[in-house]
Amino acid sequence: MQPGLEDIEAAARIVYSDMAATPQHCWPLLCERLGTEVWVKHENHTPVGAFKIRGGLVYFAHLAQSGELPGGVISATRGNHGQSVGFAARRYGILATIVVPHDNSMEKNAAMRALGVDLIEHGDDFQSAREYAKLLASERSLHMVPSLHPLLIAGVATYSLELLKAVPDIDVVYVPIGLGSGVCGMIAARDALGLRTEVVGVVSAHAPAYAESFNARRMIECPVSTRLADGMACRTPEQAALEVLWQGMDRIVLVTDDEIAAAMRMLFECTHNTCEGAGAAAVAAAAQERSRIAGRKVAVVVSGGNVDREVFAAVLGEDSCNIN
Repeated sequence: MQPGLEDIEAAARIVYSDMAATPQHCWPLLCERLGTEVWVKHENHTPVGAFKIRGGLVYFAHLAQSGELPGGVISATRGNHGQSVGFAARRYGILATIVVPHDNSMEKNAAMRALGVDLIEHGDDFQSAREYAKLLASERSLHMVPSLHPLLIAGVATYSLELLKAVPDIDVVYVPIGLGSGVCGMIAARDALGLRTEVVGVVSAHAPAYAESFNARRMIECPVSTRLADGMACRTPEQAALEVLWQGMDRIVLVTDDEIAAAMRMLFECTHNTCEGAGAAAVAAAAQERSRIAGRKVAVVVSGGNVDREVFAAVLGEDSCNIN
């Protein structure tokens, strides 16, 4: 399942045909706040504001190369994967149907519709939306684009390759976990380069399925109650991702909505970047482990910046997270 260096480099050639590599910056004020040298990988700077676009471009390019482009595709999302699918599908002239749960981010929904996506709302969480998408795929003879796949991992691993090549000798990197493609890609890139960088996964304390599963060494479903980190709102982990994490990830850090909100404010104050909840989770984890990382070279992945205006305004205006 895990891509090697040649796979990631091949994926990069596909990705760079549609977007430039994203930057990694060491912001002095953020370093001061976290008490050590910190590099931020800015995946909030992609054409859809999140890292997922990389996987979608690679997945659809391989469909095209196989000569098996479907007439229509379908997938489920909380927003960023759906934008990735919509962006790539439009590039190849394919109709994309995306299922989201009710009460999904209004602005992520609007962004997907702007990409030509046929948006369907169903269920109360991502898992319900995904199960309904699978049903519609069968009923409508649509190609189901998965949320985790070796090609998606190869695609998103390109941001990790950029980071690890640009910043030598990173001691520890914090990566947010939704369904796991990003952290699997980081492990793949690290291993492909023969590095010893610690990979630390970050999950919402209000969606702890991956943390519980990682620690128990078996898949465990957990309810989701996060109000802020929709990109990490996973109820059911992917077994394939867990197998990679058990082998290649150092540990998992759980962060609360209040900690994520504080990290969103910190990133805005220190870098003037807008980050969604999942996008700020890695910084929240680094702040939680401030004493542990002192004196080490640290990287944090800002995986996305797609936060609704009203939510972000509320976060910036409060000292604690009071998001309804």
